Amino acid sequence: MDLPERAAIIDASAIAHNVRTIANYVRPSKVLVAVKADGYGHGLVTAAHAALAGGADWLGAAHIAEALELRAAGIDAPLLAWLHTRTSDFAAALEAHIDLGASGWELEHIAEAANTLHEPARVHLKVDTGLGRNGATMSHWPEVVHRAAELQNQGLISVEGVFTHMAVADEPDRRETDEQLAAFREALAVAEEHGVVPDLRHMANTPAALSRPDAHFDMVRVGVGVYGQSPFADRTAAELGLKPAMELRTTVANVKHVPAGQGVSYGLTHRVETPTHLGLIPLGYADGIPRIAVGAPVLIGGRRYYSAGRVAMDQFVVDLGEHTEVQVGDEVTVFGGDSGIEAADWGAAAGTINYEIITRIGTRVPRVVINAASDRPDSAETPAGAVTSDPMRKVSRRLADATVQEPNR
Repeated sequence: MDLPERAAIIDASAIAHNVRTIANYVRPSKVLVAVKADGYGHGLVTAAHAALAGGADWLGAAHIAEALELRAAGIDAPLLAWLHTRTSDFAAALEAHIDLGASGWELEHIAEAANTLHEPARVHLKVDTGLGRNGATMSHWPEVVHRAAELQNQGLISVEGVFTHMAVADEPDRRETDEQLAAFREALAVAEEHGVVPDLRHMANTPAALSRPDAHFDMVRVGVGVYGQSPFADRTAAELGLKPAMELRTTVANVKHVPAGQGVSYGLTHRVETPTHLGLIPLGYADGIPRIAVGAPVLIGGRRYYSAGRVAMDQFVVDLGEHTEVQVGDEVTVFGGDSGIEAADWGAAAGTINYEIITRIGTRVPRVVINAASDRPDSAETPAGAVTSDPMRKVSRRLADATVQEPNR
């Protein structure tokens, strides 16, 4: 079985390994793994099964629709969805036993759905401790918990959790993290005064899970670290004991020799200074390659080359040098695996972060899942490292056990 002409190879065992690694940092706190945004680009259901295999206690989705898709796939683990609109299907969520985050306005709609279904809704109240996005403000918080207590006494909701989200935990020296922590403790005290004492208090994201044990509380919610990406600018994934779970690969589509002064790609923003060979890589911004990236690395034949000129919709160009052995059909690793190229390298070339690079890989790139395991926390972990410096050939020998998945559309 051959690989597709472009592929994102997803190592499920790396996700499981990363969950175990983070769980070791935060014990005895529980671990919620965020599988929103199609499992950070790795595949929603694939990421969920791998996270559970690694011992995740909960799964998290931004939208109810994502959580319902997990239920449709047969996943019965505890699930939390927290980003809603006026048209969110709260009744469907309750029927599927999905816990719901609530910042205030949602409470009446959730209670209405619970009343219709004659079943109390499991709710996690969210307070804004400084991020300025979702969550009740500190001034509005007493009103929210008071109303939640009333609805709980009426048997319409059960407040299972209180949570917040952190703004700058990836910058450990920022004082705002301490301020948010103090505000969260204050919010918990206010909730208790109103008779709201949940079993789950959760605040920490990946960087706080790895660096702020005082923010662990009863559960941490982790995302990017689970997929083997470092949330810190000064620490690599390897230094944190994490394994990248995605490798983006294709093959060289064209090679040609050009003279000095040759312009490259739209706008002719780049001209080669000396005669050279240009290699064409059949991935573009329609596939999630950032159009703005400049001088981004790829690995071909064990050697790094760098992009030249603008990324186009379907392709980009790399400068192969005057003398090259690169040929049409040679394997190209854009990032991941044993290439030594990280999503963060592409992030740096595009002026963005590794989170964006992995989540933006498009629907035209099939996901090829390797090293999948059962979702039992005690299942043996398949060793990672299936992808090597000669990855296409070595992985292809194992594709009989692999799953090719088209991303969710």
